[in-house]
Amino acid sequence: MEQQAWGPVSLTVEQDVAVLVIDHPPVNASTAEVRAGLIAGVEAAARDALVTAVAIIGAGGHFVSGSDLREFEGTLPDPQLPEVIAAIERCPKPVTAALAGATLGGGFELALGCDGRIALAGGVIGLPEVTLGMIPGAGGTQRTLRLVAPSRALELATSSERIAVERARDEGIVDEVVLTSLREEAIRFTRALRGKRVLRELPVRTEEPGLLEATARRVIAAGRARPEIVAAVGAVLTGTAVSAPHALAYERAEFNRLRTGRGAAALRHLFFARTAARKANRPAAACDITHIGVVGAGTMGAGIARAFVEAGVEVTLVDQDPAAARRAVEALGGTYLRMVSDRRLAAGEAGKRLERLTAGADLSDLNDVDLAVEAVFEDTEVKAQVLKELENITAPATTLATNTSYLDIDELASSLVDPSRLVGMHFFNPAHRSAVLETVRGARTSKAAMDVAFTAARILRKLPIVAGVCDGFIGNRLYNAYRRQCELMVEEGAAPENVDAALEQFGFAMGPFAVGDMSGLDIAWRMRQRHAPDRDPRERYPEIVDQLCELGRLGQKTGAGWYRYEPGSRTPVPDGRVAELIDNSRQRKGITPRAFTADEIVRRALMALANEAALLLAEGIADRAGDIDLMLTLAYGFPDRVGGITFWARGEDPVVLADEQRSLGEVTGWGFSPGRLALLAEA
Repeated sequence: MEQQAWGPVSLTVEQDVAVLVIDHPPVNASTAEVRAGLIAGVEAAARDALVTAVAIIGAGGHFVSGSDLREFEGTLPDPQLPEVIAAIERCPKPVTAALAGATLGGGFELALGCDGRIALAGGVIGLPEVTLGMIPGAGGTQRTLRLVAPSRALELATSSERIAVERARDEGIVDEVVLTSLREEAIRFTRALRGKRVLRELPVRTEEPGLLEATARRVIAAGRARPEIVAAVGAVLTGTAVSAPHALAYERAEFNRLRTGRGAAALRHLFFARTAARKANRPAAACDITHIGVVGAGTMGAGIARAFVEAGVEVTLVDQDPAAARRAVEALGGTYLRMVSDRRLAAGEAGKRLERLTAGADLSDLNDVDLAVEAVFEDTEVKAQVLKELENITAPATTLATNTSYLDIDELASSLVDPSRLVGMHFFNPAHRSAVLETVRGARTSKAAMDVAFTAARILRKLPIVAGVCDGFIGNRLYNAYRRQCELMVEEGAAPENVDAALEQFGFAMGPFAVGDMSGLDIAWRMRQRHAPDRDPRERYPEIVDQLCELGRLGQKTGAGWYRYEPGSRTPVPDGRVAELIDNSRQRKGITPRAFTADEIVRRALMALANEAALLLAEGIADRAGDIDLMLTLAYGFPDRVGGITFWARGEDPVVLADEQRSLGEVTGWGFSPGRLALLAEA
């Protein structure tokens, strides 16, 4: 038989084995065209009398990485994946899946629909559907039940764990792992198969009674009873109780129910937004970052140093007090020792990390770094002085970065002889774990400096989100608008604990007052003090938080802030002293307190965010609406199942939003700037 092709799928016959090759770059994602080609190829091989078996393999470095999520909006195009698997199961000849790279989601389900699985070493398999608000929909919860114990099948379906193919082989999910020549080995393996092995026709594996139920309770609790987790549990339990055809039909129905829901659509939106941000914010030119300098050994500076050290980069940490830099290095060493003791880190790796971290004596120790990051006190004069010294010490091509949260980067750059060297790299706390790096592009920041920042983000495995210059950039500007409205609601009658409870119930990781106490109230206080001389007296200003700071109530670190904290505890406890301060403020301003419902609190907070998002887009501070949603969900605890504020707004009635925006302007008073909400709808 000569080579045949159906779109991205081609068929050749090597002696008696038909080889179907999927060539759909970059990762062979499943599309209607790919699926149609697979069905045509399997059926052609079945008709060929000279063919005794079929091997399916991917071109390039992957088998099938998963499904093309763009197809998941609306009605799925035919043929769908269950039809492909049905064609494979109908084929009278054994069919092998030859796995390479990341075989995830629908790709893994396709492999499970085959009679055998051989894999190239170094690859991974997994079922990540729950991260997109769905469950597997083509047998992922059912065919695994025939290979591993039900409790393990449930873990696979709910953990989104990526399993090395070597481990999958040990668990019986993959039949064989080879080191080289996957195509040749797959043909050999396929030729050796003895007939069909249709997984759905095999019995469900047995295990110790009660283990599945205990696992179900555990994963539901860990997943906070998210709908997709509950649905996956239901699908696996159903699979142990009814016939395979009925269980597969149940799984498919649950998959489609969740796929078409708002939560899954929100998560897909964030997935596409992340893809767009990565594509747009990647270095145009290659950069080498092997040694960086960090100035400032406080919490943030030490965290930035740790982030780079753990990414394999040599770091020199300096501080105006050399002893502070030494203490920071010693503290990190203590952290690693505890991790080794707890068996969370190998002793050898801990040693390697510490070898990469040096406490410098002064700024001159940074003369040969590839990148210098200042993380000193949030003060323009202090930062400008450090940056000027760094400019003199480092090579002319060395990028200088500021970790400022609020300050004007263009003003900082103006203190330099070459302002093009300065870029903003705003880390979030804790710097070694946060998922986002807010990369601030100044008016004169060079492409080379941006490339270095993007490269640093890639090394650190953080998502770079570009922001223009304004007070607070994207993240803190959004958060300040949100927090201010929450403080105004407290002034008008809501209790801090009620505001926090309403927003946490909506899905925020923490309420704004608990967050303020955790991060420290003095950070935003310094920002407000900086703006105090320019504040218009007509502006509504909730001064309660300033009074808390003046009383030394800076949050958890001082044992009291908006809440009080028992010694050694981080659990917020409502405090009568705070209630007294709030009541006194209301009396001074002549405010008669009123009750707020949880829905009122949530809607007003969301409208504050939506309005600010529209302003950010109009001013060009944010490049894309999706960047705003990523910033909120990844760095500020906004519920990802809502998809971010711009996605939320697009799902609301525009007339209702316009009314709520007018109300927000009325209650906020002088200085309120209404954003053009249509920008959110156009995103």
